[in-house]
Amino acid sequence: SSDFERGLAMRIEDATSFPYNMALGATQDEELVREMARIVAKETRALGVHQNYAPVADINNNADNPIINIRAYAEDVDLVSKLCKAFIKGSHEGNVVTTVKHFPGHGDTNIDSHKDLPRLSFTEDRIFNFELKPFIASIKAGVKSVMVGHLEVPSIEPEKGLPATLSYEIITRLLKERLGFDGLVVTDAMNMNAITNYFSAAEAAVL
Repeated sequence: SSDFERGLAMRIEDATSFPYNMALGATQDEELVREMARIVAKETRALGVHQNYAPVADINNNADNPIINIRAYAEDVDLVSKLCKAFIKGSHEGNVVTTVKHFPGHGDTNIDSHKDLPRLSFTEDRIFNFELKPFIASIKAGVKSVMVGHLEVPSIEPEKGLPATLSYEIITRLLKERLGFDGLVVTDAMNMNAITNYFSAAEAAVL
């Protein structure tokens, strides 16, 4: 598995270079995104990689977000959902496992989870009707894997400071049981400061 969110050229030389998702979102062209995903999948398989950590289902509705921003397709929830589904379709045509991220949604944050723990201080209704919509659409479209983000979501996980990646309430109760996802669940990188600032490697691994 590898993170080829915008193609292999973001990691290695001599691969096809693609733009950030925001540029794709500006076209509003599902077919373009599907074709990009198919090409990325073809190159991914040529390397012997079978799982891509993409697409990004985060919604770009916070101008102060230091990490998602141009990595998101759009600030419109329906457009993000459509383009995630198109990316999943194209990837599957190229026989590559897709991984929708960063569950339950890293868009409306002003902290980079590589540096500290972001907090989604929204009601459960707001999260279901906004942040989760592209993930729900992706699950319905047959996404094979979900990447859980290092995000504190107090309306769903009451334990203070416990990120989604380490939360039974969010991974098992919400993602698996309420949303019916039965595929592969992965975490974001476990060496990010949102985890290492607050948990030992042993604690984080067990949780």
